[in-house]
Amino acid sequence: MSNLEELCLNFVNSYGPIIDSGNLKENILNHMRKLNKFTFNIRSINALTELGHLPLDKDIQSTFWNFKNKEIISYIDYFEKSALFNYHIYSYPYRWTCYDNITNNFPGGIFRCVREISLYDEHPFEHNPNPEAEFLIVRYSHLTEIDLVETDECYVEEFLNNIKTYLSNDVYLSVDYDTLEKATDDFTKDATRINSSKIIGLIVSDIESRFVPKVKGYFPGTRIC
Repeated sequence: MSNLEELCLNFVNSYGPIIDSGNLKENILNHMRKLNKFTFNIRSINALTELGHLPLDKDIQSTFWNFKNKEIISYIDYFEKSALFNYHIYSYPYRWTCYDNITNNFPGGIFRCVREISLYDEHPFEHNPNPEAEFLIVRYSHLTEIDLVETDECYVEEFLNNIKTYLSNDVYLSVDYDTLEKATDDFTKDATRINSSKIIGLIVSDIESRFVPKVKGYFPGTRIC
């Protein structure tokens, strides 16, 4: 593999060392002198009890200061209930079709290739204390399926709010009725109408037949199951 010119890595490192630039150079890059294109998506998971000290994202990110990749995105999550440390780092733009375990620390960005996502957090997304603050809209131009069954309404609102998330026009959504009702303020919230109009298939769990007309009124042209 010493003559390899392009390398794409995508893996989860469970209960091993944190993957930083030093680790990548020592174990991979130093052995591939002809490598001119390197993209990666790496998640390091470890028990909090196994870490001598809790590393900071800026400390790990600083090890990439002389890396060839122009932009590297990273973030850290500490999960107290499960006693786990999660570190996610990837080259940007993101080229994979799946983005797993989105959390409160999700950095946002444009994801042209993502088709499938999953969410994981011990706490729901924090509400923005300053509603006038401007943030980049997360763009899922090719996302076709969203499964938000048994999740907090904050996650549903995050995807349906068009000032937070851009969706394509052919999305299928699975969600619980009570959660959907809360996320849309009983199907009256204007901020979630635009993305709701892009849903072409809606699977609603635990919905009573008497509420179906109200849901149909908020999701025009959507096939409801």
